[in-house]
Amino acid sequence: MTILRMQRNEGAVSGAGMDKLVETRRLPARAKIALGVAVALLAALAFWWFAPTGASQTIGADRVTISPVTRGTFDDFIPLRARVTPLLTVYIDAVEGGRVEKMLVEDGATVAAGQPIALLSNAELQLSTLARQTEVEQQINNMRSQELALVQTKLANERAVLAAETTYDKARRQYEREKPLADKGFVSGKQFADTQADYTLSQRNLAALRASQSTDAKLQGSQLSQQAAAAKSMQSGLAIARANLDALQLRAPVAGQLSGFSVQVGQSLSRGERVGQIDSPGRNKLIAGVDEFYLGRVQVGQQAALDWNGKRYGAKVTKIYPQVQNGQFQVDLQFQGTEPPQLQRGQTMQARLTLGDPAPALLLPNGAFYNDTGGSWVFVVAPGDGSAQRRNVRLGRRNSDFVEVLEGLDPGERVITSPYTGFTDKTRLDLTK
Repeated sequence: MTILRMQRNEGAVSGAGMDKLVETRRLPARAKIALGVAVALLAALAFWWFAPTGASQTIGADRVTISPVTRGTFDDFIPLRARVTPLLTVYIDAVEGGRVEKMLVEDGATVAAGQPIALLSNAELQLSTLARQTEVEQQINNMRSQELALVQTKLANERAVLAAETTYDKARRQYEREKPLADKGFVSGKQFADTQADYTLSQRNLAALRASQSTDAKLQGSQLSQQAAAAKSMQSGLAIARANLDALQLRAPVAGQLSGFSVQVGQSLSRGERVGQIDSPGRNKLIAGVDEFYLGRVQVGQQAALDWNGKRYGAKVTKIYPQVQNGQFQVDLQFQGTEPPQLQRGQTMQARLTLGDPAPALLLPNGAFYNDTGGSWVFVVAPGDGSAQRRNVRLGRRNSDFVEVLEGLDPGERVITSPYTGFTDKTRLDLTK
């Protein structure tokens, strides 16, 4: 093994003399903290300035409809969707229940007043009517017998009065003959006294019979009147019973077109059951629903126009139903003059109801915004289309095309007229393109 020894060279050159210490300058800790706080404040300020607040919302400009405010003429009308219905409808009910035995007409037929349309049967009603008729006839016969007895009594009283008058006349003549003779003594006192007594008795008897006859005549007249009234009432009751029996034959109450008549042979109908209706032929009216907003402005007699097959027809409001259902109330419109031919029940027509005369006004196109704001405020678009600001306004009349502007807007300003759904609680909208 060979061992090599390293020898140290004392004269070797060192590089320590060539190195230089360079000093690095750093920010103090306090300066760093102050700079960080300043950057954080700037970031917070920028977020506060550019971020949307709770009172504002960012929305795409292509999602809204912007309409200008213009000057023009406001036509005060409202469009209506009206339904055709017969002017007069008479319902047919089964006065008495029964089984349908025969159909005499079909649904949709034109019938005359009083024309039979169906035949019913009701054995119980028929038997009860016959029994009622027999009972009434017996009672009438009894009253006739009573009337006959009263008449006979009246005749007997008259005969008695006649007999008493004859007796009185004889006694009077005998008294008048004997009185001068008795005064001269040619007739005995007893005979003349008997003659005078017979004369006085016949006179009193005649007076009594006449008084009795007068009283009996009054009583008999009252009884006869009561019996006549009772007989008339019984006859009326019998007529009603016969009418109920006759009601088993259903008849058309008026002339017109039969509709809703769907009974079948063998079907059992209960009393009062509705079996159909008759519509007035060639005479129709319109029923239209109107928004409750116009409840105070629609009046009876207002005019309406309808365009049908290239012709214009006139109508007027004849009745207003003030009950509001689903935000609408109903009105009846009746044609003036001729009405469109071949109208069908249930058919719909478009009408324009005039509420007032045309007048100059500041106009805003009508839109769905009105339902969200009630016409009390709108979003007005600022110049440049960058934002829209909420503004209180006062709007007046409106039709299907425009809303009348009363206060709060100027001509040339632009308003968002599309729905305000989702930002009715905002005061500012930022519009992005």
